[in-house]
Amino acid sequence: MNGCVKALALSTVSVTAMIVFATPSSAATCASLAGLALPHATVTAAQSVIGGSFTPPGTTTAITGLPPFCRVAVTSTPTSDSLIKLEVWIPTGGGFNGKYEQLGCGGFCGSIGYNALATAIKRGYAGAATDDGSQAGGLGTFALGHPEKIVDFGYRALKETTDKAKAIIGAFTGHGPRRSYFAGCSDGGREALMEAQRYPDDFDGIIVGSPANAWTHLFSGFIWNEQALLDNPASYIPPALLPVLSNAARAQCAAQDGGVASDKFLNDPRDCNFDPRQVQCKAGQDPSTCLSAAQVTAARKIYSGPHDPHTGKLIFPGYEPGTEANPLNWPLWIVGASRAADLSNSLAQGQALQQFFGNSFFADFVFQNPNFNFRTFNFTKDVDTADDGVGQIVNSTNPDLRPFKRHGGKIIHYVGWADSAIAPANSINYYNEVTDVVRDAGDHGDRFEDTKDFYRLFMVPGMAHCGGGDGPNAFGNGADAPVVDARHDLLKALNLWVEEGVAPAKIIATKYINDRPASGVAFQRPLCPYPQTARYKGTGTTTDEDNFTCVRDERDDDPRN
Repeated sequence: MNGCVKALALSTVSVTAMIVFATPSSAATCASLAGLALPHATVTAAQSVIGGSFTPPGTTTAITGLPPFCRVAVTSTPTSDSLIKLEVWIPTGGGFNGKYEQLGCGGFCGSIGYNALATAIKRGYAGAATDDGSQAGGLGTFALGHPEKIVDFGYRALKETTDKAKAIIGAFTGHGPRRSYFAGCSDGGREALMEAQRYPDDFDGIIVGSPANAWTHLFSGFIWNEQALLDNPASYIPPALLPVLSNAARAQCAAQDGGVASDKFLNDPRDCNFDPRQVQCKAGQDPSTCLSAAQVTAARKIYSGPHDPHTGKLIFPGYEPGTEANPLNWPLWIVGASRAADLSNSLAQGQALQQFFGNSFFADFVFQNPNFNFRTFNFTKDVDTADDGVGQIVNSTNPDLRPFKRHGGKIIHYVGWADSAIAPANSINYYNEVTDVVRDAGDHGDRFEDTKDFYRLFMVPGMAHCGGGDGPNAFGNGADAPVVDARHDLLKALNLWVEEGVAPAKIIATKYINDRPASGVAFQRPLCPYPQTARYKGTGTTTDEDNFTCVRDERDDDPRN
């Protein structure tokens, strides 16, 4: 199967890229788009939505507060085994700003992101989203026995959506979008980098959130953590013990990394070098206040990340200390509700998400074996098998972004330091790899100079996966926070960079009380472009971002690599 998939990846990569659509000389009505001819695709719906609300197919909950828009649904079948669903929404009634935003999906996808489409049109953009060629409702089982669907999921559905959406916008308005943007987090971040790498001329600006771009290595890391926790019954760390780790890490490192002593998170966890051995139970100690020797061993493995047992080479980075106990972090992603819940292989019973995704990926994508057993995974041979097979399709790890840079494209990349789904160091490692490729070989000054001209990375203290968490976590990365200006909002910052050449010197992130904007602002912090980091000036209120400054961080030599 792996050889077949690899061949498909090589043979289909440029097929849809060669399609050129003709733009009609005059605009069409929304209803008339039902008859629009598209290569290997059918328009299944073309309707004007004017009532301010829309109920997505298959649901009973309406999305409200919408401007009038033209909704176009398409089914694309580029191969006999493909079934790619996508939708394009275009604001009407004078609300269209002439720009296009394509939205990434998450996890194994399997449905269209209607809420993301709603956010796009509320901001005046024509939006498009796809189910990535899966109708499995978020399960990975669609890949079993369907190599073409793996290609659709990996990158072909993205290109199909881009080309069809631009053709529909052109037919409806009489001309294509004047600017095109892509935004996605998690698997959507993988898709965002896939766009920059495979299709560098398709988008003017791209927002990359916590990308799962190294799928084969990321999911190997999921299996590593699963083995660490579950192979030995004594190794499992229950959620009730996670505060032992979080409190000890913060007690050791808070305020020593440029943050504030009262923070519930670490400003830069790389400066901490926390060793869980310091919370190992001593003779007679209350076991609710410490970890057993087996649990310490498991925690150390999770912090260190998987390494090849033969070469010692890092496969994927480990996770950072300081916020393990937050419900959106280790309880949700790594340890689950209980050991029994994890072994149940049931999300309904509280299985950790890492285990759900890791087991499904290797069962359904890599080995095509629904009886895959995580205990037998080999961190040399099996990682190579994944890399040489489906990795050629789903990974977006190519650091050569020079074609995208030559196109004039700009990238804003963000990730939370408390991310317990995709280790945040993965983003730093990729950014450094891009820097090594694009930098001028004769430049002996700032090694990041050539990269930051078109690509900037922002690390977010205390933020969980894509949002949430204890730190400042709202900066235009979700639908809930109000849109302010380019200093507080990713898409506005990207627009300013692309259209006026003003690069973001910092992004101001907000922590709302109880993460509800209506409840008011708890505090704000500046997000600084890597390798800069925010430092508290030592005076003034710690809730005001003006009392923090962006400084060049010393190079951190992570002993875990």
